[in-house]
Amino acid sequence: MVSSDTARKIIAAGEGRAKEIGVPVNIAVLDAGTQLKAFVRMDGALIGSIDIALGKARTAALFSMPTEAIGEFCKPGGTSPGLEQTNGGLVVFAGGLPLVDAVGSVIGAVGVSGGAVAQDLDIATAAAAALTH
Repeated sequence: MVSSDTARKIIAAGEGRAKEIGVPVNIAVLDAGTQLKAFVRMDGALIGSIDIALGKARTAALFSMPTEAIGEFCKPGGTSPGLEQTNGGLVVFAGGLPLVDAVGSVIGAVGVSGGAVAQDLDIATAAAAALTH
């Protein structure tokens, strides 16, 4: 379970990394049931990226894997073309990560959007690392 305190720690870690690299982003933390636990739109973050951050977190929570891994299934020639059109629409590029507890259970997900895809993943990785610190 992602507690409110844990969700705030995840957001703070993501915001810290985003500030370090100078990229304002939207950060969403969802529980394992894909329900919102915490969200921040940093000053200057793109409004259009709000939905993308939420979608990345939701996609990672639904499939218990990073969003870019799900994207591999959807590529032309992949094993599941069209998968991104299921579940009300998935976001299948980097920036969404499952949140895993100390025993390896998925307890939720974090989604980041607003920078370049590599920046979003970098920030999401820093945010998710708050679980182990």
